[in-house]
Amino acid sequence: MPRKKRPEGTRNPNGASSIYLGKDGKWHGRVTVGVRPDGRPDRRHIERKTEKEVIAAVRELERHRSQRSVAKAGGQKWTVQTWLTHWLTNIAEPSVRWSTFSYYESAVRLYLTPGLGAHRLAKLEAEHVESLYSRLRNDGHKTGIIHQVHRTLRAATNEALRRGHLFRNPVMLVKVPPLVEVEIEPFTIEQAQKILTAAHGRRNGVRFAIALSLGLRRGEALGLQWRDLNTEAGSLTVRRALQRQKWRHGCSDPNVCGARLHKVKPCPNHCKRHTRTCPPLCPPNCTGHATACPDRKGGGLVVTEVKTRAGRRVLNVPASLLDWLREHDDQQDDERRAAGDVWEDGGWMFAQPNGRALDPRADHDEWKSLLRAASVRDARLHDARHTAATMLLVLGVPARAVMDVMGWSSASMAHRYQHVPDALRQRIAQQLGGLLWGEEHGEEDDGTAGALIPA
Repeated sequence: MPRKKRPEGTRNPNGASSIYLGKDGKWHGRVTVGVRPDGRPDRRHIERKTEKEVIAAVRELERHRSQRSVAKAGGQKWTVQTWLTHWLTNIAEPSVRWSTFSYYESAVRLYLTPGLGAHRLAKLEAEHVESLYSRLRNDGHKTGIIHQVHRTLRAATNEALRRGHLFRNPVMLVKVPPLVEVEIEPFTIEQAQKILTAAHGRRNGVRFAIALSLGLRRGEALGLQWRDLNTEAGSLTVRRALQRQKWRHGCSDPNVCGARLHKVKPCPNHCKRHTRTCPPLCPPNCTGHATACPDRKGGGLVVTEVKTRAGRRVLNVPASLLDWLREHDDQQDDERRAAGDVWEDGGWMFAQPNGRALDPRADHDEWKSLLRAASVRDARLHDARHTAATMLLVLGVPARAVMDVMGWSSASMAHRYQHVPDALRQRIAQQLGGLLWGEEHGEEDDGTAGALIPA
């Protein structure tokens, strides 16, 4: 149906959209969407080859106008790169934890800036993002990397949408490949006991007993100080975390500062230099390699707040663990006297031989060495936290109490950390058999079978 024309001698009311055929042979649309910062009407121009296309574009812009989701006029014309840089520096860094910022920063520097940085932010389409993900897959990157890139870009563009720099977020239309999560296997009781036995004769060995029994995160355990332990009440208070953070440039030109370390050539086939995946090439405006900056700042061992508000908690310590901590305190006193003036007293519960805080990297190496000494399979230290949560499940501890012990702010974390062991499944089957068929258990139930995780 042809578009109706307005009678001659009349005009559109103020603010109404207009569509016309220009002298250049193209169809044009004008839509008033608001007021500019200087007070003039914000009238947007649309250009298409056909009348049908321009009508559809005008109606779409009018729909966004009614929903108040039209991008702001004037100001900086953001590209994806300039917006990501602004978002990282001025929005994300002051408001999120360092680990989250590091997660975002690496995705922006390694993948988003080289892959999408030149696009105008307001003209970014879902197809551009899908093309980037496809290139990452073809280059052999794992699904976890694509999810990291997607989460980072989604967070940045959602903020741009909230501030009016976008009138829709194309990233929300993009589907990412399903994330294949690594199946976590908690330690069995037998394995946990082997680890504890091997740890008892090692320096700072009680630190790993805390991980297995109380489920503290690495940073929380390394951040413990002696004032956090109440031996009379038998309690331990988690107040802080200790992290090793990346250094940042303090110079005026990070790109020039790290120029000699920029990777500009790909690694050869069968690279022997890198034991893991070879790092990608540096982007043209690389600002990494801050470790070599003479004015570097913000890195090294840093004391931070615990991960969540629920992470600040008081835990009751088993009697055997409390005795081990007293023994560890005596051993540290001997080290302090032996070190003399070299000792730097920071009050750390787990310290280096000179009293300084224990480095997370050294803690990681010690954990791997402990597993070998105990003849136990290789595993992450974080698997000890899964083990502690699973033991609480088997012991039948109420969900609210489990949240308090583990420092969870949401009960949904139980699904991730608590795993149903075979012994519990067998016990459930026996109870069902006794209820429905009157089956007798193969051995007398003393009430403790459900508290054991089988080897």
